[in-house]
Amino acid sequence: MFRRFKISVISLAVLILVAACATSPTGRKQILLFSEGQLANAGVQSFDAMKSKQKVSKKRTTNNYVQCITNAITANVPDGIFAGEWEVVVFDEPQANAFALPGGKIGVYTGLLEVAQSQAQVAAVIGHEVGHVIAQHGNERMSQSQLIGVGQQVVNQVLEANQVSGSQAIMSALGLGVQFGIALPYSRTHESEADIIGLDLMSRAGFDPQESVKLWENMSANSGDSRQPEFMSTHPLPQTRIQQLRNNMNSALALYREAPSKPKC
Repeated sequence: MFRRFKISVISLAVLILVAACATSPTGRKQILLFSEGQLANAGVQSFDAMKSKQKVSKKRTTNNYVQCITNAITANVPDGIFAGEWEVVVFDEPQANAFALPGGKIGVYTGLLEVAQSQAQVAAVIGHEVGHVIAQHGNERMSQSQLIGVGQQVVNQVLEANQVSGSQAIMSALGLGVQFGIALPYSRTHESEADIIGLDLMSRAGFDPQESVKLWENMSANSGDSRQPEFMSTHPLPQTRIQQLRNNMNSALALYREAPSKPKC
């Protein structure tokens, strides 16, 4: 059993080393185990399923408004990420949210348009969501989950083979440690990274990046006090996001001033 464990650990280590050659747009090392084609197919299938199950807005003015903002943002996405025409759907739902999926799919909920009080604030959200796609965060999270699952299985095999007392409690503690020590911080890293990429995208598209700060002030006021402590959350606190955006505002303003056009959606 020990020999099998050793082989499993070595195999896992080799897999990580081979996969860790990817680098995110902010220079962070990534583990990406899935192909772009696999992620794009999954994104298209998920989007089609959502369109069949959720109410789609038919309001022309709303759809044109969101499409105009999205067109300006996606025009600045590298062709290597997605070179086709992005499909944008406005879902008639009250949640203040949006999302982007590999394969060129973007969904915006009408509830967001009540919290985001300007076209630039909507652009900040759409830019953030497209930032997740650019940085391949979906691939990274799926890869992370797969590697964590393999690692936990290896530890469980060793505990059982050596008849370690309390192995169930140890595995439960390991799961909790993985959640708070790896998965949640990883998610917060993704959110922060998408904020920075989104700030860059909206600025290049000609939207005032200072509106991103106002957006998160609105988001904070809209959500009230019903938030978990930051270390237990998948998202940074609004105050954390605002500070990070401010730290990167000078470079964003420079891009904004150089933008060839200023959208009027």
